Amino acid sequence: MRKISLTGIKPTGSLHIGNYFGAIKPALELARDYEARYFIADYHALNSVKDSKELTTYIREVAAGWLAAGLDPEKVVFYRQSSVPETFELSTILMAFTAKGLMNRAHAYKAAVQANNEKGEDPDAGINMGLYTYPVLMAADILLFDTDVVPVGKDQVQHVEMAQDIAGAINFNYKKDLLVIPQALIQESVAVIPGLDGRKMSKSYNNYIPLFAPEKQLRKLIMRIVTNSQTVEEPKDPDTCQIFALYKLFANKEEQEALAARYRAGGMGWGEAKEALFQVVNRELTPMRERFEALIADPAGLDKTLKEGAEKARSIASRTIARLRKAIGIDY
Repeated sequence: MRKISLTGIKPTGSLHIGNYFGAIKPALELARDYEARYFIADYHALNSVKDSKELTTYIREVAAGWLAAGLDPEKVVFYRQSSVPETFELSTILMAFTAKGLMNRAHAYKAAVQANNEKGEDPDAGINMGLYTYPVLMAADILLFDTDVVPVGKDQVQHVEMAQDIAGAINFNYKKDLLVIPQALIQESVAVIPGLDGRKMSKSYNNYIPLFAPEKQLRKLIMRIVTNSQTVEEPKDPDTCQIFALYKLFANKEEQEALAARYRAGGMGWGEAKEALFQVVNRELTPMRERFEALIADPAGLDKTLKEGAEKARSIASRTIARLRKAIGIDY
């Protein structure tokens, strides 16, 4: 049997090019080698998104985005976290085996406390229990599905390690391998995608290119990419240019070599380089954009896809819960 991979997607904003190349594309590629499961972590998003209409919009946009990017719900399990109540039953069980000290060490909680201390405020000001117990709910997401690997960036490894600790505590207490011990799958080859200002593309920096931006908006954003003051006549180095770094993500090898030669020869202005970038980006994103727009225009169809995915997810989750309820003495 193939090993199981699990990817969570938090619906806290619209998707951008950095999300696509940094998370979506490599996560979808896992389906070639793993039994892949993908979920929309809508209850996780509730910690920061408190507007109901906004959350609904983000959930549907994220669902449509992953489907437009190539996720095939017939070949993988794709569901909303909120549609699998077994997640929350497992979270309650896990709480009884999770040390408070472990939660105190969670990076997100520590960062929030540090920010409050630096402002001279109460250490726990503005921190809700959803944030504090976030790692337990994430552990439930992972452990519920007998997950072998969780693709994460280096900053997210701690969450998988916490899931390991909690699962280990349960297995040790009941002297049975009730829960699979997951492993972090760190994807070293995933590049940092540069934004409009050269820093990592991020909504926090407002330097991102939306994945499904209309053609006119896409061109306008690309033309805003920050460049240096080199003149048209000067040769330019493609290896140190964020325009070329983005170009390589979308262009084929021959196109990359041709543009690199234009850079080094001189006689090319930044406007021409940006136009070349726009052409290859728009070429790849146009069919995805069209699929996304069609999916968003059919919310009932989106909801149906997620409901069907939830039914498949619950058939798996119910087995895990039944195993645990019997082991802990709730069912006898």
